[in-house]
Amino acid sequence: MFEQAFKNIDDVLWKDAGCTSELDYTEQTSWLLFLKYLDGLEHEKSLAAKLAGKSHSHILDKAYRWEVWAAPKGEDGKIDHNVALTGDDLVTFVNTKLFPYLHGFKQKATGPNTIEYKIGEIFGEIRNRIQSGYTLRDVVDHVDELRFQSQNEKHELSHLYETKIKNMGNAGKNGGEYYTPRPLIRAIVAVTAPKLGETICDPAVGSAGFLCETFEYLRAQNPKRTVTQDRTLQERTFYGKEKKSLAYVIAIMNMILHGIEAPNIIHTNTLTENLADVQEKDRFDIIVANPPFGGKERREVQQNFPIRTGETAFLFLQHFIKILKAGGRAGIVIKNTFLSNTDNASVSLRQKLIGECNLHTVLDCPGGTFIGAGVKTVVLFFEKGTKTRKVWFYQLDPGRNMGKTNPLNDADLAEFIELQKTKADSPKSWSVDVAAIDPKTFDLSVKNPNGGEEVAHRSPQEIMDEIATLDAESAEVLGNIKALL
Repeated sequence: MFEQAFKNIDDVLWKDAGCTSELDYTEQTSWLLFLKYLDGLEHEKSLAAKLAGKSHSHILDKAYRWEVWAAPKGEDGKIDHNVALTGDDLVTFVNTKLFPYLHGFKQKATGPNTIEYKIGEIFGEIRNRIQSGYTLRDVVDHVDELRFQSQNEKHELSHLYETKIKNMGNAGKNGGEYYTPRPLIRAIVAVTAPKLGETICDPAVGSAGFLCETFEYLRAQNPKRTVTQDRTLQERTFYGKEKKSLAYVIAIMNMILHGIEAPNIIHTNTLTENLADVQEKDRFDIIVANPPFGGKERREVQQNFPIRTGETAFLFLQHFIKILKAGGRAGIVIKNTFLSNTDNASVSLRQKLIGECNLHTVLDCPGGTFIGAGVKTVVLFFEKGTKTRKVWFYQLDPGRNMGKTNPLNDADLAEFIELQKTKADSPKSWSVDVAAIDPKTFDLSVKNPNGGEEVAHRSPQEIMDEIATLDAESAEVLGNIKALL
């Protein structure tokens, strides 16, 4: 129903000089979607209050409501273009009045978990990149076609929004950090098996894929929920932190579209928190995350951690262990080299992990699991509070080379999820006793004793196709650069 509207929005943004990539398209669509959603939420609450015989106090002043500045309607229910702002008037209003007004909500809000705070935070972190007021008018008109009233509408919009996030990842460059394959997330959620009433956190939330999939999992597992349980799901179950502005905005919008009205997402650098200050109230039952790896943190940030290292993912892993409750469970994506690196930080961190937690499962993911990423990854599943005695390994092998046109799917992970329940041996799975691990290196590298690792040789045609694709992408980038000169 809404797919054409999303396509039309992208087509319009493609023509604007201020928007040059999938990241820009998603960012600009996000803030407009948020305001359209807010308009729908206001109408729902106003109607509910009217039916209850109560008055409703609007969040936004009249001049800044969607129905006034964006989509004033005539008697026929269509946008009245004689009244609606357009051209320079529209851009001036959005940049000099609307955004500053909305950013001011951060100071007015009673707390960070309110919709008012989210409004202020979002509009303080992003800006309108659409330069042409006529382009902006076209985009606004298309966004106004979208509806958030029914669950079916929200479900379709969330699916389309997920597709936009996926396209950002497929676009390569830093877009890849926003998208973890949803089949992999669903497998991680299935193994950690969250329950109603437990708290779930992703301190490197990105686009909130882990939290959204966990929300869907809990709803599916508990179809007969009480009003109190639903309120707990909405307000006291999901928590996240995100450092980057665009990812923060996308996370908020993604969770809203999945049905969480005021997501508990904080815009902050998780790694600047001093682990010595973590108290019991700061801990969670479950951590599910794909922290950024390959990054480098400043020395003053490294001071917050007992094992000092510049590798971002290793700092995050220490943070995850610290903020888990005793008996808490985690499913964490990390580079597979973590299992065998010989540097002091890697060895110390492996020792800490198996000494303080039960690292019960390691899922070895093949190359191509993450589109555009040049590193292989593993997923670590562990429980805090008991030492590791035995580690069960599973070597994922879909039987094909994965890529943009042949991505990971749920069927690829079905055997892993089933075998993991009993940690059974198979041609792809085996167990290793910790007593057999070298106490000097704590090497946990993946070595399948049931047949060894097969080297997947690509055909000459596949290699040529990849070269052609890379050449085309390079040409597109050069074309964009030339257009800016």
